[in-house]
Amino acid sequence: MRSNADLSAMLGAISRLPSHVVMREVSDPNHVNYRYWQLVQEMAKIVQSIGPPRGSSSPIGRLPTEILAQIFLYCIPEDANWTPAPDLAPMQLTAVCRRWREIAVNMPNLWRRLRLEIGHGDWQQRAFCYDSYLKRSQGRQLSLTLECENNNWTELRSLLQPYVDRISSLHVGLFTGAKSFPLVAADFGGLEELVIYTNGFGPVPAVAHVAHSITHLPPNMRSLRLLNMWLDFQVLSSLNSPSWAGLTNLEIVVEGLVSLPCLLRLCPNLSSLTMIGIFMAALETSGNLAHTKLQSLRFSGDLPMNTVFFGLLGLFDKVTLPNLRIVEVRNIGRWAHGEFKALITRSQCPLESLIFGGGVRTTPQQLAEYVTLFPSLKLVIDPTRSSVLE
Repeated sequence: MRSNADLSAMLGAISRLPSHVVMREVSDPNHVNYRYWQLVQEMAKIVQSIGPPRGSSSPIGRLPTEILAQIFLYCIPEDANWTPAPDLAPMQLTAVCRRWREIAVNMPNLWRRLRLEIGHGDWQQRAFCYDSYLKRSQGRQLSLTLECENNNWTELRSLLQPYVDRISSLHVGLFTGAKSFPLVAADFGGLEELVIYTNGFGPVPAVAHVAHSITHLPPNMRSLRLLNMWLDFQVLSSLNSPSWAGLTNLEIVVEGLVSLPCLLRLCPNLSSLTMIGIFMAALETSGNLAHTKLQSLRFSGDLPMNTVFFGLLGLFDKVTLPNLRIVEVRNIGRWAHGEFKALITRSQCPLESLIFGGGVRTTPQQLAEYVTLFPSLKLVIDPTRSSVLE
């Protein structure tokens, strides 16, 4: 028989769960957090409506396992990986009572997202905790975040080895203490998304090793994002790896001379390209390139709003993009109106959205020409979008 103290512990856990999940969008009926709130409210109503079960003083004990399981799933954020903590789901769910623990431990989807911190505290203790956590995923695909402050790569690879083919999403944070990056993307056979980033504060020696890591990509790789790290475009374009052909989303920070046709040849199936940096268009000697898959183009000069940036001049000269739908630009100074108008005219693309953020200079006449070309165009001029693209 459960005591009133058990019931209080359960209700207390229920009341605390929303604070870890619902940050915003609670008022949006289409957002998952809104549905989460609905489920919590429905659960509270059930607890209040049913009387004490026979032989038990805990009405919450009568909730069907299926309802509890659905509520548990909504306790896990869908867009972030968490470090295990006793006051956060799913660990919190296992501490309420024996029944909740049994349900949570046997739900693999609760344990498929994890943030691992390398370089903090006792690694052996952390590794045991991480391994125990991942074992509960029971063969599910994994989404992992590795935050690296040092060079303990051997121990990390040993921990990940049993799960390497089940990692579908991998985020790697390289910070100041990380002086190397020996992980090779191709070693993760099931990888679909790779994000490598720095905190943007000071140099990170490991960034010099990133190009080697991404030379060859696994066969199912679709999204590659390299954030807050400056890469020489010549090094990037010289990779010339057939494995890049599978990419559909690419986000990079580059400097130097840039060849858009070269990049699009490297990624013939690309549907979304985001390019940030300080760059100039390279002189193109090859013929025109028609890229039929690209739908979204986003550029940011990563410069102060009062700086002139001519990086887009000549960038579009040798490409045709017949499926282009979305274009967004920020911090590029004077807009390359003539070059862009020539691009969309010869491409005969179904342009749907054109967004000018902060640091972009256009004229009313230029904007009117776009509306004339595309009467249903969603034209956005928003100076508050002045940061680099997110």
